Amino acid sequence: MATVKTYGGGKIGTQEVDESVIAPRVLGRTLKEVLVNHEANQRQGNAKTKERGEVSGSHKKPWKQKHTGRARAGFKRSPIWRGGGTVFGPRTRSFYTDQNKKQKRVALASALLGKLQDGEVFVVDGFPTQKPSTKEAVKVLEAVGADRGALVVTAELDRNAWLSLRNVPCVDVMPLADINAHAVLLRKNVIFTPAAFDQLLSRKWSQKTRRTEENDG
Repeated sequence: MATVKTYGGGKIGTQEVDESVIAPRVLGRTLKEVLVNHEANQRQGNAKTKERGEVSGSHKKPWKQKHTGRARAGFKRSPIWRGGGTVFGPRTRSFYTDQNKKQKRVALASALLGKLQDGEVFVVDGFPTQKPSTKEAVKVLEAVGADRGALVVTAELDRNAWLSLRNVPCVDVMPLADINAHAVLLRKNVIFTPAAFDQLLSRKWSQKTRRTEENDG
């Protein structure tokens, strides 16, 4: 059983959660593979230098081949000349690689399980619902000690919560359907609204992660 800190009505409490509902154990190898793949897919791959055929310059031979006392030279765009092309420079490329959906799901379960075991999961009720208010939202984060870094997870897209926390450093807001392993591990704390946490526990995590656990073991 894992202990989750709760906050509501100005009071801090705790809640016992059966962590095996999410995953039997943290699958480190699968989690690492998914994180490396995610970060690789974020790379733009647009670094590029001009080769000798792409730089501007004349094709004219700067001097005749022989009887000048100087080394032979073909044209001014040669890589050994100043302003010439670059040899073996970076080229535009794509770093994108596909990832199995089951692996992503298992990595998310492992990331959440790790946060539960480390006591970095909170269930918080008290974010602004009527209108955006950064001041009130920050007060809630400070009450649970998560104002220096947190991922706030809502059941559905919550515009008021997003507008309230979008300018707070190191705080992200996203609905439960959009979270992934990278987003969970990027911030120290994970804060769920009560509705989002109930939806999280109602998922059939164990059936979806069993086969991957056998392969990872």
